[in-house]
Amino acid sequence: MTKLMRQLVSDVQGAPFPGPNFEPELYSIWYEHVQRGAQNCFEYLDEHFPVDNTEFKNSLNKMFK
Repeated sequence: MTKLMRQLVSDVQGAPFPGPNFEPELYSIWYEHVQRGAQNCFEYLDEHFPVDNTEFKNSLNKMFK
């Protein structure tokens, strides 16, 4: 469940830029709030549901081989 929550927050945090009919000021306000909310979610998840760091280390090792 926490893996799904982490993926959801990550997906929201990396939300794509909208199409041609958008208001830049509203988007920048929304984006700032999304980034702050996503960071708060990650901090909460890390505090209450710590990730096993070996999985992360293994992923990094695979990337840099």
